[in-house]
Amino acid sequence: MTSSPQSYFGLQIPFLDVLGIEAEFAKDGHSRIRLQLRPELLNSFHVAHGGVVMSILDFAMAAAARSAHQHVLGVITIDMTTSFIRASRGLLIAEGRVLKAGNTINYCEASVFDETGELTAKASGSFMLNRGKPSPNK
Repeated sequence: MTSSPQSYFGLQIPFLDVLGIEAEFAKDGHSRIRLQLRPELLNSFHVAHGGVVMSILDFAMAAAARSAHQHVLGVITIDMTTSFIRASRGLLIAEGRVLKAGNTINYCEASVFDETGELTAKASGSFMLNRGKPSPNK
């Protein structure tokens, strides 16, 4: 967890600061983020809590959607379907990509890999471009 607010491709997202997300890149409808698991992010089986995995999948897809449009206002998750393939441990790397970029709605997918390169979870979702005012946190 970082002590000062981070920029996540131009936005401040306090929840991602709490998780300790590291934003690698978001460009041309693709994104990659990292998360080093810590004890407080684990479940009773001592592996990543499902909510943590879903959060990084959600952000990877949202970042990819924003990058497809160079959209500074962020996106809003409309729906998301997640499949947990195996337990997530250690360093997690999430990669997102846009499947179809529309004028309002973007269809995306994301995958989470552990540090050995094993696929641990996948998600698909749809994201609406935020047409409101920029966040005051920007």
